[in-house]
Amino acid sequence: MSSFDEMDAFEGASLSARAMAARPQPYLDGLNPAQRAAVEQMDGPVLMLAGAGTGKTKALTARIVHLMNTGRARPNEILAVTFTNKAAREMKNRVGSMLGQQIEGMPWLGTFHAICVKLLRRHAELVGLKSNFTILDSDDQLRLLKQLIRAENIDDKRWPARMLAGIIDGWKNRALTPDKVPASDAGLYNHRGSEIYAAYQARLLELNATDFGDLLLHMVTIFQKHADVLEQYQRWFKYILVDEYQDTNVAQYLWLRLLAQGHRNICCVGDDDQSIYGWRGAEVGNILRFETDFPGAHVVKLEQNYRSTPHILAAASGVIAGNEGRLGKTLWTDREEGEKVRLIGHWDGEEEARWIGDEVEAMQRGTRGMEAVSLDHMAILVRASHQMRAFEDRFLTIGLPYRVIGGPRFYERMEIRDAMAYFRIVTSPDDDLAFERIVNTPKRGLGDKAQQKIQMTAREHGVNLVDGARILLANDGLGGKGGAQLRQLIDGIERWNGKLRGPVMQAPPDDSVLDDGGIEVARVEYGPPVMSHMELAEIILDESGYTGMWQNDKTPEAPGRLENLKELVKALEQFENLQGFLEHVSLIMDNESDEGGAKVSIMTLHASKGLEFPVVFLPGWEDGLFPSQRSMDESGIKGLEEERRLAYVGITRAEALCTISFAANRRVFGQWQSAMPSRFIDELPADHVDVLTPPGLYGGGFGVAMPTSNLHEKAAEANVYNSPGWRRLQARSGERGMSQPSEARNVTIDMKAVSSFVMGERVFHQKFGYGAIIDIEGDKLEVDFEKAGRKKVVSRFVTGCDDVPF
Repeated sequence: MSSFDEMDAFEGASLSARAMAARPQPYLDGLNPAQRAAVEQMDGPVLMLAGAGTGKTKALTARIVHLMNTGRARPNEILAVTFTNKAAREMKNRVGSMLGQQIEGMPWLGTFHAICVKLLRRHAELVGLKSNFTILDSDDQLRLLKQLIRAENIDDKRWPARMLAGIIDGWKNRALTPDKVPASDAGLYNHRGSEIYAAYQARLLELNATDFGDLLLHMVTIFQKHADVLEQYQRWFKYILVDEYQDTNVAQYLWLRLLAQGHRNICCVGDDDQSIYGWRGAEVGNILRFETDFPGAHVVKLEQNYRSTPHILAAASGVIAGNEGRLGKTLWTDREEGEKVRLIGHWDGEEEARWIGDEVEAMQRGTRGMEAVSLDHMAILVRASHQMRAFEDRFLTIGLPYRVIGGPRFYERMEIRDAMAYFRIVTSPDDDLAFERIVNTPKRGLGDKAQQKIQMTAREHGVNLVDGARILLANDGLGGKGGAQLRQLIDGIERWNGKLRGPVMQAPPDDSVLDDGGIEVARVEYGPPVMSHMELAEIILDESGYTGMWQNDKTPEAPGRLENLKELVKALEQFENLQGFLEHVSLIMDNESDEGGAKVSIMTLHASKGLEFPVVFLPGWEDGLFPSQRSMDESGIKGLEEERRLAYVGITRAEALCTISFAANRRVFGQWQSAMPSRFIDELPADHVDVLTPPGLYGGGFGVAMPTSNLHEKAAEANVYNSPGWRRLQARSGERGMSQPSEARNVTIDMKAVSSFVMGERVFHQKFGYGAIIDIEGDKLEVDFEKAGRKKVVSRFVTGCDDVPF
């Protein structure tokens, strides 16, 4: 049926409406049959069930254009809701492009919060606010909660404000006002949560303020209590369109459902198989019960994929089929088959990072039997952010440019910089910058005035800040809680430094050791360290209270920060001491630059949603890591199904080549443990998977019994029996429980070493090529490379050009 015939079928259609429907519709030409059906089905509720890479944004924007082009609705009668400002801008630009002009007059195209703030300013008085209310950011929200907590005489260390903020945010996501908090939640926050929630909301009204959760909560309340206001917008919004419907929470769902009861012309676009944000309130049930909520709804499945090869789609479909809570669809494509999904098992996480680094370089050079692939077209998607450290270290070592998407690089993360500052002040008490960073982290009651006293005392006596603090305390210059906490810190630094250097030993007499006045100075020598530097690092973080600070922090980010700290301690194992590790980090970070150019992307699976790359690596597919043990423990089957959806998202990010890997051994809480391959691996269809064999001696050993399964058996055989180094690794594993590959490098820099190179000498580096030495410090060289520019490298990694064959 043509658009003219379609309009003619409507009873009482006007001539102007018929004329509008007869206008050219070039925006429909590029749509496939399913997309076109979703666009042209304009009456009643519509669910556009859009699989990954099926062109849902194209269909959604074409539907908006079709509504305006056919005269069904004016721009201000269309409510189009997205989750991000970026998505809203993209949608608006696409609509303008399809119409062939700049689109103006679409005031109701935006995010949930952006639209609700407009509505709330019009009706603020209905919830006790003025129209010029302010919106508190997270810092202001925490400050207000802390005031209320102190007023209630609650121990904010045991019951931190961040914990309460998270609880309140969860209630608002569920559209629960203080009087509606269920009895089952009454035990939250020391049995005082709902009480303080009520006080918090009352205080916000006094301040004429809201937080972000209130924007939706207040509008749901207004619509529920004021029928006339709701009816006004039900008449106004003739058509409602919602993007990423599977990510809506309860409050967003109620808001949309209330508005849609008017014309019932609501079109929701989403994919139940990509609902991965349950931890922040998203309810996959919203999309699963769409047909129940909106009787007579039309469900249009977009299943033609324009992104990935058949093998990749088959692998993703095989995994997601394990979920029971889904509407069901089968992705297909008319692209060539391409390469099968690759599966490889490694001995440990370090080998996994080395192998992936080698693969990335080979693809970049085009030496893998395929055309060269730009680094911009490759991505590494991890389940947990602490996995990034191994890849960052490897890429920095070999000089491979990379970017971290969705967060800072590992050594630039706040918790890592804090921990490194503690290590620096212990190894070098003269490091005033490190002391300034950690002196009040965690909070010790040492504000700006107290820190100024320490600095003034240090300057007056010409000493470092640690000694300045010691002098200030000795002179009773700082009392109270701050003084007591500072004393504990200074005593701790001295104690940790003693463990780092070992006990004082009797030094032999030396007449040559005199001070400026000719007086003999006692010479002190120290014995070997009393413990490993890994143990010392854990003690520093524990006794300083830094680990405890994050353990008591109840924000969603805290568990990830604790995992990163564990990963940092694990990284120390490769070095002889703390000093060597700190020098290594300084060296590799010094080599980093913010120059442009292609870079491989590293990100979490959550951050990858909506993105696509020709080449994707999916490391760490082991039970407990992926699927996450914490997710399964906290949410059971529901958590497992969300983890499986996350696996589906990861696989479908790949356009041409997808590689899944796992390690037989990983360090967990400082101990080597055998890791079982992820249960998701055996859900992959074997006909669409190639099992690879790692090169050289780095075959994996699975030690404990493997689950009996086709892919597991293939991976085990490829890794174990085809590996020439298996017997050697087995022999070493008995010495240490679980061993590392023998090629684990120690990159400790010896600042006292005498380099065999001379200034100006021409050298060769395997990664950076040819260059000339411009500075020498111990066995650390600064080289001006012809193609890579200035880099600092350890001398053992370069060769004199006389030794390099041309």
